[in-house]
This record gives sequence, structure tokens and C-alpha cells, in this order.
Amino acid sequence: MTTSSSSDNLRGAALMAGSMACFTMNDTAMKALSDELPMFQAVFLRGIATSVWMYLLARALGGLRFDFSRRDWTLIAIRNVAEVGAAFFFVSAFFNMPIANATAILQAMPLTVTLAGALFLGEAVGWRRLSAILVGFAGVMLIVRPGGEGFNHYSLYALAAVVLVTVRDLLSRQLSADVPSMTVAFFNAVSVMVFFGIGSMFIEWRPVSGLAAMQMGL
Repeated sequence: MTTSSSSDNLRGAALMAGSMACFTMNDTAMKALSDELPMFQAVFLRGIATSVWMYLLARALGGLRFDFSRRDWTLIAIRNVAEVGAAFFFVSAFFNMPIANATAILQAMPLTVTLAGALFLGEAVGWRRLSAILVGFAGVMLIVRPGGEGFNHYSLYALAAVVLVTVRDLLSRQLSADVPSMTVAFFNAVSVMVFFGIGSMFIEWRPVSGLAAMQMGL
């Protein structure tokens, strides 16, 4: 039992490390896009491609299902709202503040998820982890520095994204085990695409250069 638990923890840590690497590439590409395309247009176009790929991948892996309980559908719907809000605040921060500052604030996500898991899900967090979380939060406040030179209201956008991602992840833990993660990810992609698609109707679109198309593909 202990061996299985350790193996699951290692697998989870490896997947988290891989996802963070992908997020880093994504963030860099989105920051580069801010020089060429409006935020709503860029995210909407990426959302179309993401939704299509997620649908095809979910179908190929047999991970697309819709026979869930009302409780799971409610959790998925609330999770989608949190995902859309997080995407809006997250991308807004990246488009309008230095990427180093925004990324540093977003590094608080693992800290907030761990703390929220302890507070709301009863997960065990020892004093060492709790101390590390407090030190991490202190570091984030030093980065935000209200009133400092690097502070603007988009720093608060980044903090809002951290809060909403924490809510999203807590809701994910509450879903039934038989709800495929691919289905949840597909609905997330569609929700973000629809939101930014509606927003893109009220802005002036710009031509997409070859460089911008490559950056959107990362």
C-alpha cells in the first residue's frame, strides 16, 4: 500500500513538473503575441484549435463521456466559470505587465492549492510544508509590493488568477472518479473559447502574421 502511494505521488509530481514546463512555453508565447494581436483575438483563435484537438484526443482515447450525475455536471459548470475567470485575469496580467513579475506571482499557485487542500479537504500538511507556504506567500508579497515601482493593478489580476485556479483545482478533486479528465479539459477549452470569442466581437481584429501563427501554435 505504501509502495503504491509513493508511486502515485512520484507520478503526480512528474506530471506536475511536465505541466509547469508546458505552461512556461505557453506563457512565453502569449507574452510574445501581446505585441501583435489583441488579447481576445489571440485567445479565441488558440481556443478554437485547442477545442478541436481536445475533442479529437478525447474521442481517440475514449475519454469523452456525458453520462454524469447532476452533482458532477454542477461541479464541471462551476469549474468552467473559474477557468474562464482565471484565463481572463491570467492573460490580462501577462499582456500588460513584465512576464517575470507575473510569473513570480503565479508561482504561488502550488502554495495556495496545498493550503486550500488542508483547509477545505482535510489533507495532511505538516509544519514543514506549512512553514514553506508562509515563506512563499511572504515572497509573493515582496514581489507584488503595493505602492512599489513594479506594482500596478495588473498585479492584482495575477493574484485573482491564482485564487481562481485554486478554486478550479479544489473542484477537480471533488469530481467523481469515473469522470474522465479529458472530458473536463474539453469543456474547459470550449468555455474559454466561447468567452473570448464573444469578447473578440467588440474589438478590432488585426491580421495574423506567420510569426504570430507560430506563437499561437506553441
